[in-house]
Amino acid sequence: MSGILEGKIALITGASSGIGRATAKIFAREGAKLVLADVAEAGGQETLAAVQALGADALFMKTDVSKAADVDAVVAKAVEVYGRLDCAFNNAGIGGRGVRTHEYTEEEWNRVLAVNLTGVWLCMKAEIIQMLKQGSGAIVNTSSIMGLTGAIRVPAYTAAKHGVAGITKAAALEYARHGIRINAVCPAPIYTPMLMGAFEKRPDIEERYARSEPMKRIGQPEEVGEAVAWLCSDRASYMTGLPMPVDGGYMAQ
Repeated sequence: MSGILEGKIALITGASSGIGRATAKIFAREGAKLVLADVAEAGGQETLAAVQALGADALFMKTDVSKAADVDAVVAKAVEVYGRLDCAFNNAGIGGRGVRTHEYTEEEWNRVLAVNLTGVWLCMKAEIIQMLKQGSGAIVNTSSIMGLTGAIRVPAYTAAKHGVAGITKAAALEYARHGIRINAVCPAPIYTPMLMGAFEKRPDIEERYARSEPMKRIGQPEEVGEAVAWLCSDRASYMTGLPMPVDGGYMAQ
């Protein structure tokens, strides 16, 4: 039986771990050919081996999404090897330091925005240029529930994720008539290496996060990946401009 992404060429950034790795494996299961990108080369190679073990045709490129030259190169590589780019998951991101707004340094602020917001824009820009040539494509960006509501002690992350939700809507309107769909996923806390690192520093917050969820648990990376795969598939053909919560009901409260 064919998968919902059978034969599609997909780019996934932030593919070395967490949501990116889980999504890559789901895309492989669903029949996509994969271009994996991440600044963390060792993890990226591990993800590459995992999807190849599932039978996927795939490649990995070390990519810093905050650098336009890196982004342009990985999109160009996808087209060089596979001839087109059908879908993209712009997922690369960093957390930043957990302090209040006035305690952030300019350097810390700029770094989080460079990766989490400018990086998404650079990826979208390169991807859209290619998709306009094809007359079709689907893009999914990683925002967050912190892109839909406020949160304390993560000012740069919150600002960046609000920006991702906003640029998703703006670009979706700009390219809807050109056959390009653009959506975002907005996860609640998900068991990823980034979150687990926070739990190691503050063990109390794991239980607090779980209690705040209507489902009373923290999400798994695969639960986000399934949503991304559907949004990238032709089954979501009338979906564009949506910042989709994948949050166990958190935003419904």
